[in-house]
Amino acid sequence: MPLRKYIFNPIRQLAEHGKLSGILLIGATLFSLLLSNFDFGASYLGLWHTELGFSFLHFDLRHWINDALMPLFFLLVGIEIKREVVKGELSRPRQAILPVAAAAGGILVPAAIYAAFNFNNPETISGWAIPTATDIAFSLGILSMLGRRVPFAIKIFLTALAIIDDLGAILIIAVFYTGSLQLTMLLYAGLAMLALILMNLFRIRTVIPYMLVGVLLWYFILRSGIHPTIAGVLAAFTIPSSLAEKAEEKMNNLVYYAILPLFALANTAIPLQVSITEGLFSGLNLGIMFGLVAGKPLGILLFTFILVRTRLGKLPGEVTWRQLLGMGLTAGIGFTMSIFIATLSFGSETLTDMAKLAVLAGSMAAAIAGILVLLSVRKGREEEENGEVTGSLNIPFSP
Repeated sequence: MPLRKYIFNPIRQLAEHGKLSGILLIGATLFSLLLSNFDFGASYLGLWHTELGFSFLHFDLRHWINDALMPLFFLLVGIEIKREVVKGELSRPRQAILPVAAAAGGILVPAAIYAAFNFNNPETISGWAIPTATDIAFSLGILSMLGRRVPFAIKIFLTALAIIDDLGAILIIAVFYTGSLQLTMLLYAGLAMLALILMNLFRIRTVIPYMLVGVLLWYFILRSGIHPTIAGVLAAFTIPSSLAEKAEEKMNNLVYYAILPLFALANTAIPLQVSITEGLFSGLNLGIMFGLVAGKPLGILLFTFILVRTRLGKLPGEVTWRQLLGMGLTAGIGFTMSIFIATLSFGSETLTDMAKLAVLAGSMAAAIAGILVLLSVRKGREEEENGEVTGSLNIPFSP
């Protein structure tokens, strides 16, 4: 691949993108946890419950961030999914089958582990989807920081896996975390979607009409009972590719350096009360932590192994099973998406806060374990254990 294309490869840009945004997310999380537990913590917590809005649309500040700003993050996720399906690593079935299977394992096994810890508790079983998510910015940031110890092939594999994982999370939110439906508002949302599709078909290539109809789509979906983040994904699928690329370029900094840190500040404002810390070894916490740290790599490795052994798929060239284990561990960094699902899972604020702390602990443990495993791999090509030979997905790049 020519040097210019290699440098500006969208997946490579995404891999490099996680560094600063990851630092900001960690900083925002620590800052919010500290402020929440000082003497003025009550005032800080109260800030996020400040009521804002209009007579027809009224939320507290945290819900404005989660319901009005986070759809922009999901818009970017939708654009990434669309690009990869149309012309990226997921556009060819033979290339896509392995990351699709790995992502499926990374969703099903953590959910099963969580359910095993919470099947007899009706209050916590609704959080089964929390450990199924992967924070793409954090996980790719970890791989990027390790430099040559991680082949670029494995960064591509993780990117494809995480994008499919995000699609899985979106479907889970739409299907399982939807309240009572308002059919009239769903009809209006359908009309807004139809308008977006028609604008695309009639080759409207100015952004303002899409923005205006997109806002209407968001409002109707919000009022329909479906979580409004779904509006961002639906809008992304209807925007023409040329506009989508421009929107992604302009929105990246806003989303990764403003909206996501704000999300972290608002959703990790957790007072460490006795009731929360006493639940450290509860089924809720253990299900999330074991789901992220053990379930993610186990599911990814198991489903990948099955496809490789049955010759339905091949490992990318220069990727070893030990590197795949390290990658699977870093995929256990749930953070943003897991915390987001936690905010939708419980009616109790105490349970929600417990889940958030478990996500933070599990994500940190997964990151450390993934780094240690990947650091143990020699820089040169490592022979596969048990005499296995890696194959090739014919990924078009030069590591």
